[in-house]
Amino acid sequence: MYIVHRSSNEKYLVLLQNLEDQDWKKITVKQFAFNWKKLKGVYQIFKLSLDGEILGLIALSNIQAEERIEINLLAVSAENVGKEKKFDRIAGTLIAFACKEAIKNYNWEFPCVSLTPKTEIKEYYIKKYGMLDGGRQLYLEDIPLHKIIKEYLS
Repeated sequence: MYIVHRSSNEKYLVLLQNLEDQDWKKITVKQFAFNWKKLKGVYQIFKLSLDGEILGLIALSNIQAEERIEINLLAVSAENVGKEKKFDRIAGTLIAFACKEAIKNYNWEFPCVSLTPKTEIKEYYIKKYGMLDGGRQLYLEDIPLHKIIKEYLS
C-alpha cells in the first residue's frame, strides 16, 4: 500500500499496523484534532506510518451482532489535510484497511463497514469513496467495498 507525495507525484510505501504503547507520546490533539488517549483500550486503534512518522489513525470496533466493522474515528495528520496537504491517499488507505478487516472478520459475501461522518464531510465521503447513505451513517458493502480495497491496497 502506498501514499502519493502531492508535489512530486512520487509513491511512498507505508505501514498500517496496531498502535503501540510508545506511539501515544507522538499523538497530539494539535496533530490529529482529537484527544486519541480517550479511545485507548476502548477501540482497536491502527496507525498508518511512513518511516516511523504517524500520518493517519483509525479506531475500529467489531459489531458482531450486525456483522460489520464500525469506523469510530479516523484522522489524518494536520499537514495532510486540506488543499496544501503533503500526501494523498491516507484516509482512503485507512478506510480500505477497515474494509479488509470486515472481510477478515466476516468471511462471507457481504462484509460491511460503516461510520458516522461529520455533517460537513458527508458528501465528500460519498463522492470520494463511493460510500452509501444510510441516513445518520454512511457505509460500504459489496462492490463499493471491494472497489476501495482494490484501489487503495493493491
